[in-house]
Amino acid sequence: MQIIKKDNKIFSIIYRNNDWKEGLNFITPNELSIQVGSWWYQKGKILDSHLHNEFQRIANRTMEMTYVKSGSMKVTLFDEEQNFFDEFVLYEGDLAVFAYGGHGYEILENNTKIIESKNGPFTDVDKDKKKF
Repeated sequence: MQIIKKDNKIFSIIYRNNDWKEGLNFITPNELSIQVGSWWYQKGKILDSHLHNEFQRIANRTMEMTYVKSGSMKVTLFDEEQNFFDEFVLYEGDLAVFAYGGHGYEILENNTKIIESKNGPFTDVDKDKKKF
């Protein structure tokens, strides 16, 4: 797992396909408004049935996670002032969490399939994003 920081803030966490460990492993720290974890269990493992209680959470920023199901994409990272500062490629089975700063994506292969998850609800592009 690789954590990319700038100005002591997490901009991205990269969790490669070969980073998996057996059991429940949280990829994100508790202070982020997005929580991402991996599960790796053997046949017969039973997880307790449960529901989630209502509990108000406040998120002042949208944070997102992308998972590459197939194909690959290049990720470009920008700081809070929209200046480029890093880039990397995600391949099949990799995921990345984006907390602070900006990011851009370039799909590198035909038929690339990505799953994206972020805190919601989604409002609209103009309210949620600043494109540059």
